[in-house]
Amino acid sequence: MRSPRRLTVRDRAVVALMIGVPLLFVILLVWLPALASVALSFSRWEGFGGLGSIDWIGFENYQNIATIYPPFWPAIWHNLIWVGFLFLIPTPLGMFLAVLLDKEIRGSRFYQTAFYLPVILSLALTGFIGQLIYSRDQGLLNAVLGTEIDWYGDPNVNLWAVLVATAWKHTGYIMLIYLAGLKAVDPGLREAARVDGASETRTYFSVIFPVMRPINLIVLVITIIESLRAFDIVWIVNKGRNGLEVIAALVAQNIIGEASRIGFGSALATIMLLISSIYVVVHLRATTREDDR
Repeated sequence: MRSPRRLTVRDRAVVALMIGVPLLFVILLVWLPALASVALSFSRWEGFGGLGSIDWIGFENYQNIATIYPPFWPAIWHNLIWVGFLFLIPTPLGMFLAVLLDKEIRGSRFYQTAFYLPVILSLALTGFIGQLIYSRDQGLLNAVLGTEIDWYGDPNVNLWAVLVATAWKHTGYIMLIYLAGLKAVDPGLREAARVDGASETRTYFSVIFPVMRPINLIVLVITIIESLRAFDIVWIVNKGRNGLEVIAALVAQNIIGEASRIGFGSALATIMLLISSIYVVVHLRATTREDDR
């Protein structure tokens, strides 16, 4: 029996670099900013002066957010609507499209590209397309419906208009993830179900869907996290105001806005981090439990 080859000094150096360099970037670009944000959430600081100018005020920022900051609770409600909308409409639609394209229908490559194209479009181009559709005076939607609705300016409808635009991108993203998972399913499972006389629908829900449990969890967590960190499109429309308040936009308004309240914005960011962490922990526990079986 041959003994395992011992690593040379060069091999160890290469392994150390391959592990150490990415770990260093994660610590510098993720963990340190996150921990600094949590620490600053207990302070009053406008970002000017040295660290000695920071005024530590305990939980005052969190108390003010919950009691005397009007946009906070609407932002929580809007994020919950975002979660529900993405979970009920574009996520199932993306999964359904993945199931159809997995059948290798004619032109499936074209359809995959067409559905995924919105995901890779630049933010500026997405905003431009939205203006072409939702503009009150020259938009396609008002021209078709014969109305003069201000889809982006009316707080009663602008959230739903933005959600439709978000769904346009989210559907293709989920479709690609789920399609990759379907391609990895053992074809023998489908053959066995077909031999037993199961229909395609029964095969999917009784055989394929349970096997896809890890992918289903990933899709669920991605949907929730994408909903909680919704920012880009509402910031382009009206900087997250007038009916489009979301937590991420409130963070940006306080940290990089005119007020520049670093401590207050960090408290909002910490709240968003805590909410997101709940779903990440659920995903990790489910994944770990699956690996232990």
